[in-house]
Amino acid sequence: MKTSFLLAPLAMAMAVVASSPDAGAQAYDGPPPQYAQQRPPVSFGYANVLRVTPVYDTYMTTEQQCDGPPQPVRKDTTGGTVLGAIIGGALGNTVGKGDGRKAATIGGAVIGGAIGHDVARNSGPDYVPSGCRMVQVQRGGDGPPIGFDVEYDYKGDVYTARMPYDPGNRIRVRVSVVPTDEPPRYRR
Repeated sequence: MKTSFLLAPLAMAMAVVASSPDAGAQAYDGPPPQYAQQRPPVSFGYANVLRVTPVYDTYMTTEQQCDGPPQPVRKDTTGGTVLGAIIGGALGNTVGKGDGRKAATIGGAVIGGAIGHDVARNSGPDYVPSGCRMVQVQRGGDGPPIGFDVEYDYKGDVYTARMPYDPGNRIRVRVSVVPTDEPPRYRR
């Protein structure tokens, strides 16, 4: 038996079922009434704005903070003296012959050491800050505000909200009253 003879009746049956209006589709009437969510009643009112504070983009950074005035420091010139003596001795060694070379090396080392000592003494700060430590500091707030913290009064109660704009003296509020599932609290 050929498979084409079996597929033709199957295709025709599928076409008939697919073209009927009630084939697999059922209307949805929504949840039963006891499960339907009801929208709470909503109304709008106006509240008086008490305070508006602009909010700026800020960030934390670490900075050095010192307690007292700078204190004088005696500089260590040993490194400069030794380096100058080595360079001066090397230059003096290139001059002269025989005993003259030894004298030129010694003289170059002495002169180079003196020059290195003076350079080390005269470079860098003579004072260093005292009582310094690293502290966290808040920076920023240089640009336009990123929002506004608004404090407002609605029927004697004070609320706060962050808003993208300055609302002025009054703000429109949405009021919704919804019962809770909590048992009532009775006063004694």
